[in-house]
Amino acid sequence: MFAIVRTGGKQYRVAAGDKIAVEKLAGNAGDTISLGDVLLAGEGSELKATDGLTVSAEIIAQAKGEKVIVFKKRRRHNYRRKNGHRQQYTILRITAIGGEKAQAPKKAAAKKEAPAAETAQAEAPVKAAATKKAATKKPAADKNA
Repeated sequence: MFAIVRTGGKQYRVAAGDKIAVEKLAGNAGDTISLGDVLLAGEGSELKATDGLTVSAEIIAQAKGEKVIVFKKRRRHNYRRKNGHRQQYTILRITAIGGEKAQAPKKAAAKKEAPAAETAQAEAPVKAAATKKAATKKPAADKNA
């Protein structure tokens, strides 16, 4: 399920388990917050009612963005001003949309381990053949001798 939420004057498309960086929100790392301004929600191509729907998220960290240099100049008036700015952000992990919680990633980890074992078995004969070829090659004759 996905939702489009509005926070800090911007809109974000989120799903359970996503990480997003939004304008600074009050709270410390580990706190749980609720984003109540849900504009759209759905699953696949089906849309669902958004009245009373909330998105819960966990604050991962409070961070600063990249430094932006603001330089003003007026020609021929000896007017120069240089300022820097770093925007404050809150990094969120979406835990649930409405009543649906994020699914555990255990299934994905089990799927990743199985192909790794198959490729290790397939690579063993290839490595053995490569070492045999390297051992049978004769060194090239020196052309300058």
